[in-house]
Amino acid sequence: MKVRVDQERCQGHTLCAMIAPDMFQLSDIDGSSSPVTEVVPPDQVELVREAAHSCPEQAILIEED
Repeated sequence: MKVRVDQERCQGHTLCAMIAPDMFQLSDIDGSSSPVTEVVPPDQVELVREAAHSCPEQAILIEED
């Protein structure tokens, strides 16, 4: 599984980083999110799915293998 964040949609709500702190980092400038790594480790898959589902802007995009 791969993950990315659509920077045009992301509004910096920070929910993804609260749900999956090992997978998402927040910008110090505007609070927008970006994945720490594109490839999701197996132990983070469910957290990344939950983060994507919880994103108010639907900015987290998942690509299944």
